[in-house]
Amino acid sequence: MAVAPHRRKERGLSNISSTPSLSQGVAPSGIAGLDNILNGGFPERHLYLVEGSPGTGKTTLALQFLLSGRERGERGLYVTLSETSEELAQVAQSHGWTLDGIEVYDLVSDEGLSEEAEQTILHPSEFELGETTRDVMRLVGELKPHRVVFDSLSELRLLAQSALRYRRQILALKRFFAQVGCTVLMLDDKSAGEGDQQLHSIAHGVVHLNQNANDYGPDKRRLRVVKLRGVRFRSGDHDFDLDRGGITVFPRLSAGEHGNLFDNTAVSSGTASLDEMLGGGLTPGSNLLFAGPAGVGKTTTATSCAVASMRRGAKVAYYLFDEGLRTLRQRSRTLGLDIDPFVASGHLFIRSFDPAEVSPGQFAHAVRDAVERDGASMVVIDSLNSYMQGMPGGQSLQLQMHELLAYLNLKGVVTLIILSTHGTVGDTRSDVDLSYLSDAMVQYRFFEARGNLLKAISVVKSRTLEHETTIREFRLGPGGIEIGKPLADFHGILAGAVTYSGQHALLGDTDIAAQAS
Repeated sequence: MAVAPHRRKERGLSNISSTPSLSQGVAPSGIAGLDNILNGGFPERHLYLVEGSPGTGKTTLALQFLLSGRERGERGLYVTLSETSEELAQVAQSHGWTLDGIEVYDLVSDEGLSEEAEQTILHPSEFELGETTRDVMRLVGELKPHRVVFDSLSELRLLAQSALRYRRQILALKRFFAQVGCTVLMLDDKSAGEGDQQLHSIAHGVVHLNQNANDYGPDKRRLRVVKLRGVRFRSGDHDFDLDRGGITVFPRLSAGEHGNLFDNTAVSSGTASLDEMLGGGLTPGSNLLFAGPAGVGKTTTATSCAVASMRRGAKVAYYLFDEGLRTLRQRSRTLGLDIDPFVASGHLFIRSFDPAEVSPGQFAHAVRDAVERDGASMVVIDSLNSYMQGMPGGQSLQLQMHELLAYLNLKGVVTLIILSTHGTVGDTRSDVDLSYLSDAMVQYRFFEARGNLLKAISVVKSRTLEHETTIREFRLGPGGIEIGKPLADFHGILAGAVTYSGQHALLGDTDIAAQAS
């Protein structure tokens, strides 16, 4: 890493010339997701503002920007007033990077912090640039970098001591950088408050980083491009993650940008009786919601559908938010739905998420990877309760789920969603009502009959097929799921206390008759 000497007190400027001629294009940020949002990167030869409170990731973003330029053979310069070159080297090392080939310049030395320096650090004349600004211009003239990072504007704001002088210095720097053809990121920690918008009018583009503290779990980070002149960028908030290796940005999903031609002929769920109830089976390009109390068999039904799909050669992506992978595997083996061979063959991708750790954008990005990169034609989300409760956002989170489901529908994916309701018997309710988002909905209930607690299943709605309106008995066994014939004489369904007083044979009656014989 080349570290330039500390600031000098020369008044004159020397060797100021433009950088080598470059064709007008874009400067990739080095962050794939951000480049997607920016429609390729930052347009070259302009000044950009990257703002956010301390700890949001401004320095990391700036370093990735310079490292991306280094990979393209472009010279980079990091001018710092707030951090030392040693601190920047430590930040880079924490990400596994080296700053070799990037000039790091400590603008303020120990001498610059003395009382004598404080009295002369800015020249009072309206017609001369301050000493700090002149040093930056002199250094750029000597090194002729393609990319420049200035960290941070809050220090320059304090040195200027007045809003007018501060704005003039920023305008002078902007004009100078435009003349020499540099692409510049200026970092601002928002120390002047949210009301300071004068930099927004000066900069060619503004990227805002935000960090939200949660009641539980890690902070969630979001990024927003406030403006970018002359570019049709992706607006809105975008989740991003800051970890070892740098920033990973998850662009906001827009379902309308995606779509495939696909065969929407219904496929079997693997259980003939369930296919009958659904009106023919599972429809590609639609989503099916399994709703009911805990322990009623929702996850097992979804697993049965997934196994049937994989036996036909399809690939399935399964996302766990509630139970562990070991529990899912053990129960599936017990019910004759062993998923281990499909995991080994690459037909089943199972990923377990901690809902307190993952952001909506990160989850949507994982689903997109499974569909577009791995070729998954079925997606299982188990369960929606943990996903929704673990991520703050309210209405906006429901809109993001709507966008994700719309995307999966346009890609021809069969989506199975599991939603748990409160309570075991009686009136059961869910924390979230996303039934309006589902194309089809299967309702599970416990009911009482002949002194036993049994299970019932019914299809509440289907937008794609003409479904049954009957209620059938449902149970889990060594062969997977079993669904009986339509049952009559159910009572108390609307009241939430379901009982059965009919005389038709139940699934358990068959077992009793077999044991008696």
